Parts: sequence; C-alpha cells; structure tokens
Amino acid sequence: MTLNRRTFSKGLAAGLALPAALRGARAEGATIKIGMCSPVTGPAAESGRYAQIGARLALDAVNKAGGVLGKQVELIVEDDQTTNPGIVLAFSKLTSQSDIVAFIGSIRSTQTHAIAPDVLKVGKPVMIGGTDPTLTHMGNPWIFRFRPNDSYSGSVIAEFGSRTLGKKKWAIVHSTDAFGTAGGKALTTALGKIDGTSVALDQGYANQSQDFTPVVLAIKQSGADILGSYFTFENDLGVFARQLRQLGVNIPYVGSPSIVNVTALKLAGPALYGTYGVADYAEDSSPASKAFGKLYRDVAKVAPDNQSSWTFDAITVLCMAINKAGKTEPGAIREAILAVKKHAGAEGEYNFDANGDGLHGYNIVRNEKGTIVFDKHIESAS
Repeated sequence: MTLNRRTFSKGLAAGLALPAALRGARAEGATIKIGMCSPVTGPAAESGRYAQIGARLALDAVNKAGGVLGKQVELIVEDDQTTNPGIVLAFSKLTSQSDIVAFIGSIRSTQTHAIAPDVLKVGKPVMIGGTDPTLTHMGNPWIFRFRPNDSYSGSVIAEFGSRTLGKKKWAIVHSTDAFGTAGGKALTTALGKIDGTSVALDQGYANQSQDFTPVVLAIKQSGADILGSYFTFENDLGVFARQLRQLGVNIPYVGSPSIVNVTALKLAGPALYGTYGVADYAEDSSPASKAFGKLYRDVAKVAPDNQSSWTFDAITVLCMAINKAGKTEPGAIREAILAVKKHAGAEGEYNFDANGDGLHGYNIVRNEKGTIVFDKHIESAS
C-alpha cells in the first residue's frame, strides 16, 4: 500500500474522533483483530496517545481500502502503564483473546525484553519499536522491528559528530536500562572505529531521575567537546537539557531519537535549540514521510514524530502481509512480513532481513528554535 493523500478520505478525522464505545460497536462482528500494548497512563501517556493515533490512521486507511481478507480490522488497546510489569499484564490480557492474530508492542526496549518470553510462547507476530539491537538477535522469530536499531544510530551519531562536526572528545550519557546500555555501547563501538576520537565520559543514569546535576557536572569536568545521549523517557531528557544549559554546558549535542520527539521538545523548549538528533522519522526525508506528516497534523494537531510513524507503518505492513499470506496463520504472516522489500513507509523504505529488522539507517536533523529540520539520511552498513 503506497502512502498518498488519496489513501485517506475526509472522514478520517471524524472516524478517529469517535468515542471508544462507538468504535467498538462499529467493529463488532467478523473482524480481523490486532492487539496493541500502549501507555495510556504513566509518564509516557502523551506519547502513547500519539502512537495510538498513528495506528488508527493506518487502520482507517486499511479498512477504507477493503480491509484484510475481506474483513474489517479491529484494534484492541491495553494500557501498559509505562512499566515493565504493566506491559506484561497488558500483553497477557491481549493474548488471552485467541482471535487476536498479531500485536503491536512497545517503542521501549526494556518493555519488549519484559514480554519477550511470552511472545515466544504465544507464537504470533509482534511488531516493535524498541531499538536495542539484541531484540531481533535472541532467537525469537516472532519479533519484527519497525525502527532502525541502535547499531545504526550509534554509527550515524559517531559519523556525524566526528566527521561532519569535527569533534573528537566525547561525553556519552545514557539510561541504564536495556535501551540506554545498548545505545551507549553502540556509540562507543562506533567511535572506536574513527581515528582520533576518544570517550572522555561514559555516564549512566536511572530512569525517572529528578536531578541531573551530578551528570552535568561530570560532563563539564570531563573536558569533552561533544555530547551524545540515549534517553529512554522524554521527561528525563527535558530535565537534563534544562540543567545542562543552566550549568553552562554548551558543547555540540547529538542525541538519539528521543531528542526530537514532540514531548521532549515541549518539556525542554529553548534548552534543546541548536542540538542535533538521529531521527528514524523526519518529515522532509521522503514523499511518504511528508504525506504522513500532513495527514497526521490534520488529525493530531501537533507535529508528527516516531511515536506515531512506526505504529502507522507497523499496522500498514502487517495488514499487507496478512493479505499477501491469504490467511491469518502465524507462520504464513511471518514469512510474508520477512518478504517485504522496498515498501515506502512513513519511517523510510522497508527491506526486512532474516532477523526481522526492516530499516537500516537514520536521518540527521537539527532543532532550529523548536522546528526540526531535516539535514540528510545516512544508510548504515553496520
């Protein structure tokens, strides 16, 4: 399914705005059911709402185009509460419904790790947005990633900061969860391949920290001339960015995708002006990205980011795959997803490899006084 304006009718916004009870009533009957774990409550509730809007945009397009296997598609959402125990419970509730054929999981690696054993037991496809590289390399054939993993983000951050910006002495700040640990390691590894670079500071922090003063002071004392980061939660990034500027740290800053998410931009404001980020979704990076951005703005009334783009692509590709498979048998869906090549999605061009990774590069973007400006796309061979 190629993304363009004609894919969506003028009734899109009205359909998404229907009360949940009415959407459920409309969906009753012979439907194809997809389950979705999403933060409805907790610190990521705002980004969870964006993820659900992206999924429903795709669902609406699929249903208007005739649905899947001649049936309409229904999305069933369970609150993951922005916690690991919460997503385990949410996934359990969804998997107890035997007629759900596949699932949309989390954008957070730590949550995906939490449900991975259950994913293996259930044996049905799960679309994820978590970027810890190990998620698709741990022998679980049911996990499919709709964002590029951090082996790519690390190499792109290193390449841009060291070669384009010309900086050599790095401070790396990352969460101590699965995502942050893997991201920090990927960046360190990539920097080790560039002559003349060094890591002056490798600093972890605990999620939901209220004060980053010790971290910022460590950056100042390290003598680093550039900062790279992997932040799991946008609220942490907002606090960190403000304290970074308050304490006078103004070195170039290249962050993981959370640095350009809408929630982080709201929380940090001017503290993130002039920073760079690697972004899997960049509105001006392709015609499909631009089309998605226009459609998303019409409904959400805010700028799009990767919280919504990956769920849009996940629903779109999943429904394409089921139609191609001609049935909802898990193995057939799996093979059809892996066979997807050169699909122009909102996030980029999908070419799935045998591990279940669909994307293999990142965009470099810059924060121009709160507006995210696309610079260039870097496809990685990592």
